[in-house]
Amino acid sequence: MAAGPSEVSLKVARYFPTLVFSLEVPDSELLNPGLIEAIYAERERDGTGVSKSNLPELGGWHSHVRLHRDAAFAGLVEHVDNAAERMCRELGYHRSYRLNIGTMWSIVNPPGGLNRAHIHPGCIWSGVYYVQAPKNSGRIEFIDPRTQNLMGSVKYVPGVRRPRDCWKKVRYQPRAGRMLIFPAWLYHSVAPNRSRARGKEADRIIVSFNLSQQRRR
Repeated sequence: MAAGPSEVSLKVARYFPTLVFSLEVPDSELLNPGLIEAIYAERERDGTGVSKSNLPELGGWHSHVRLHRDAAFAGLVEHVDNAAERMCRELGYHRSYRLNIGTMWSIVNPPGGLNRAHIHPGCIWSGVYYVQAPKNSGRIEFIDPRTQNLMGSVKYVPGVRRPRDCWKKVRYQPRAGRMLIFPAWLYHSVAPNRSRARGKEADRIIVSFNLSQQRRR
């Protein structure tokens, strides 16, 4: 006798996942004040900075991309290196290679500042570390890289949370001390800073970086 529809096993296999690593830096309360001081000092020296995904006309400032060579950022670099080593082990990367910081920069977004959707060409992984993140200062949003899923018009049960496999966007709340590492090809943007804090305390301050494989010495 044939099995009925309710008795047939429905199997699902999940392939080609998009990985986003996150960690809370344990000594961030000690690390961040020095980073804030160094970043503002760099902005004073640098002036207008560079224009990339940020919008200088809205007050956003983007530093040069060599902060990992500055002694003031050595503590953060150590945390990035440690996270990269753990990723290499977990992902089974060749032991003769390490994930190396190629570029590192800071962005200061005052109220109204944002970052347009973009990717980071020329590397494998990208990351962001939140140095200062007041309330409502702008969530990072990752967009489903599978274009066909963005074009579909699937109807879901209203008022019911979708399964994670069906999400089209993922947002992370910025929090001082949090680090995210994600594929460099994954489109992402940052919502406008809507903080109502006063003065510099309203600034959303981050340090971003790119990681590429480099043969160990």
